[in-house]
Amino acid sequence: MNRHSPGTFRIGAAAILAALILVPAGLAHTANAPERERHHAKKAPAPPPPARQLPPRAPFTAADDAAAVIPGIPDARFFADALGDFEKALPAKPGPWLVLSTGGSDGAFGAGLLNGLSAAGRRLDYSVVTGVSTGALMAPFVFVGAKYDDQLKAAYTHITAADVFEAGSTGESFVDSWPLKDLLGKLVTPELLHDVAAQYRAGRRLFIVTTDLDADRSVVWNMGAIAAHAGDEPEDPALNLFRNVMLASGSVPGAFPPVLIEVEDNGRRFQEMHVDGGVGGQFFVAPQALLQSNSGYRIPATALYIVVNSRLQPEFAEVTRSTPAILTKSVGMAVDVDLRMLLDRVFVAAKNSGIGFNVATIPASFNAPSRGPFDPDYMNALFDVGLAQGKSAEPFAAAPPPYPGQAGEMNDPASPQSTDMAKPGAGK
Repeated sequence: MNRHSPGTFRIGAAAILAALILVPAGLAHTANAPERERHHAKKAPAPPPPARQLPPRAPFTAADDAAAVIPGIPDARFFADALGDFEKALPAKPGPWLVLSTGGSDGAFGAGLLNGLSAAGRRLDYSVVTGVSTGALMAPFVFVGAKYDDQLKAAYTHITAADVFEAGSTGESFVDSWPLKDLLGKLVTPELLHDVAAQYRAGRRLFIVTTDLDADRSVVWNMGAIAAHAGDEPEDPALNLFRNVMLASGSVPGAFPPVLIEVEDNGRRFQEMHVDGGVGGQFFVAPQALLQSNSGYRIPATALYIVVNSRLQPEFAEVTRSTPAILTKSVGMAVDVDLRMLLDRVFVAAKNSGIGFNVATIPASFNAPSRGPFDPDYMNALFDVGLAQGKSAEPFAAAPPPYPGQAGEMNDPASPQSTDMAKPGAGK
């Protein structure tokens, strides 16, 4: 999400803070009780409501979880730090990779950018598409190509906060994400899975990342392999799993409820707890160990295209003395640091691999105001910015955007420093 004015929100992780603002005022009332009691001793604060009791999960061990598979779909996923499983899941033929980052409602930028690339005839057949959080929500539509551009646009320009969450604690989160679950039920159709499966059989790969909280590890889901097992029934297990993985990847812990996914080990079934993939990294290219500058690993792609749904620029805003405002600002800064560090690491890995590095970020000049989370006017304005950048001569830059104080705007589509890899046919 964004932080272009003091009352707005930004980045996927900051959805937690949006949720905090929606919590009944009773929490703030209790937090300030000592000071108030000195002035209003006659009226004691109301007690907080009792915590919702949730049923316990079946117990399991680390060994159980490490060996667990999805019933009937053994190739559905792998741990993101499992080097052998990662290499086994990759396509046999190298090609350009598309990487979609976190960003909450700022995903409107990425949706616009991809629509713009299609309109300009510069959309590549990416051999690998990866998505985390909001990137995971758009990734299946991007993966199957321009056929779904209208759906991708609608998903980021026709929704409001009411389509994503409902205020009220669930016992596991500050708000309930059932509206988003219902929305995914409408958007993720058997036809979409049929198209994803066809691309998977053609050798392309779609990876979505979640975080297994029990294991304290990121999980990469092979969405094409899941789609290949899907049928046409409304309650098809593979179809429901596909939707649940997308929901889990965007479920910011604390803000949205976690998603429980049933797995199996030696005939015994239990449920893992999965949350936002951004907990383990704002986007995914390869296991972290392979991206170390001294690893010697060569990324098996012809070029990397990274869409960062963020501006990555500091913005002054006087912070009010409230918990939500302080957390919003702090989390926003932390996410920007994480994004920049990961971009730098991947930039070096691309250079060491001898492949093109291309990155698109929200232009620093974008300053449309937002009235809150998932503001349609803000998202439409950001979509239009992404659309224009996608149609431009240089939609991607050849290096990460400059830090504050550095000369030039390397993420400006008009910059002469932009890479030729962004031009038609690049990376094929």
